[in-house]
Amino acid sequence: MHAGADRSPAGRGVIRGPQSLVSGLVLVALALFALWLTSDLPQGTLRAMGPAMLPRWLAVGVGLCGLALVVIGFTHDGAPLEAFSLRGPVFVGIAIVWFGMTIRGFSLGPLPVPQLGLLGAGPIAMMIAGFATAEARFRDLVILALALTCFCMLLFGDLLNLPIPMYPQTFADLYPSGWSSEGRLRATAFGLAVLAFGIFLATHRRRPAHEPIDVVPDEHAGTV
Repeated sequence: MHAGADRSPAGRGVIRGPQSLVSGLVLVALALFALWLTSDLPQGTLRAMGPAMLPRWLAVGVGLCGLALVVIGFTHDGAPLEAFSLRGPVFVGIAIVWFGMTIRGFSLGPLPVPQLGLLGAGPIAMMIAGFATAEARFRDLVILALALTCFCMLLFGDLLNLPIPMYPQTFADLYPSGWSSEGRLRATAFGLAVLAFGIFLATHRRRPAHEPIDVVPDEHAGTV
């Protein structure tokens, strides 16, 4: 009989999947917190979306996923709780605080925080959150942050027309006065996409055509 034959499942008693249960409870708590934050904002309709519609329904989706994990924690055997590093929550928390402080700007006592809009707050927040894992690479984070910011600007500013600051006013003044707000937004998003693609091409390493490829012979090839 093998030593691991009598190994008991990770979950015992009523709670069969502790990791799934705790993860689900955390997601439900985050969803409830998001719903409380957006409770004073108008939701609007599908034709005229308000500022609370997207975050509120995202919170509902996250809450439903959390409830599903809670059910799985009681009905399916799963992994036990393991020790975790604080690096992830710390970097993600810093990214959230940075985004909230700089997208609209405000005065923190005698220290004014400038409004950077989605153009300035978004990429930096994504890069900070990306360093939550030790496997993050600066080049990949820059490309991802620029591409996602471009997508978010077109989605929230152009398609959904949400009242989100897209860039600082000083940046908007750089465009010709005859340009519309939609034209400035699309030009900025296009510039971000071009910049992300340019960084990818400039830093992408290809194997030279003349570089030999090592082939390890198989000693057992052709034998029965």
